[in-house]
Amino acid sequence: MQSSSNLFPVALISAERRGDLSEDVYRLKPGNSPDATVELAVTRLGMADEPESRGVPVILLHGSFSNRRFWYSPKGIGLGAYLARQGFDVWIPEMRGHGLSRRNADYRKNRVADYAQYDLPAIGAFVREQSGQVPHWIGHSLGGITLAAALGGQYLGEPAVASAALFGCQVSRTYWPLKIPAVEWGGRFILKRFAQLSGSRLKRGPEDEPIGLALEGMRWYGLFGRFGDGQKDWWAGLSDVSLPVLAVSAAGDHQDPTWACRKLFDQLSSEHKQFVCLGREQGFSGNFGHVEMLVSKAAQAEVWPLVARWLKDQQSPLLASGSELAAAS
Repeated sequence: MQSSSNLFPVALISAERRGDLSEDVYRLKPGNSPDATVELAVTRLGMADEPESRGVPVILLHGSFSNRRFWYSPKGIGLGAYLARQGFDVWIPEMRGHGLSRRNADYRKNRVADYAQYDLPAIGAFVREQSGQVPHWIGHSLGGITLAAALGGQYLGEPAVASAALFGCQVSRTYWPLKIPAVEWGGRFILKRFAQLSGSRLKRGPEDEPIGLALEGMRWYGLFGRFGDGQKDWWAGLSDVSLPVLAVSAAGDHQDPTWACRKLFDQLSSEHKQFVCLGREQGFSGNFGHVEMLVSKAAQAEVWPLVARWLKDQQSPLLASGSELAAAS
């Protein structure tokens, strides 16, 4: 099959109409990482009756134990579908071993470091090639952390990113037991016996996660841990990020609390950045949760329009001035 890209082998594996939407699924084989078996599925959403009318590209990165369905349900509901109907050119990658992306040979060793250094740059390059424009990026939870790692590690930058939006994203929450070396070592010893963590057994989501991610996280939160890999300090690198950034927390999110999300936001030196907390005190209908901040009827009515406004204009405040947890600079 002829490649759909001049960058690396890409196959269009399906092209379907889903109601009023068009759904094209591509399989990318970048060949840019030590594991040559890595293949990534990327879904492109558009309007079925307006195939040539493609707006500004937006790349949506799912979180842990998840896949493309977080953004786009089989019934055509989700932020991805909403943005496509708003005229955006929507791209939804699935990380290694998730959804339509096959498990690579070294699946159990997959880490954020691999996603950030190899996969996101390849996805971004393909989207730029196909759309002819620089994409906006939106990440939820682990997707946001991966995006932050790619920015802090300078694997992605302004030539490849128009703006970045981080939902429920933080790396500052303290896990005190991991500060005890014996506990961390014992945890590593036990985890290394497994290949993956089961999303269904843990009741976290439909997908599994490679054990490499858990081991990487333990290193970050250990006694002398840092947000980075052996070569780069991603946390320090975030202070050099100057592109427009939106950070969103949820008042009812106990997994990624507002104070920790705010700390990551404050590390960024962007001239145009905004922080929004989704809670009653900020004028929202309720205190959103970690998933509900993007997947709920309330999010559909209150959050999705904010996202569309951000993508159209990164300089105007999303919330009324004076809100304690909505800052624009």
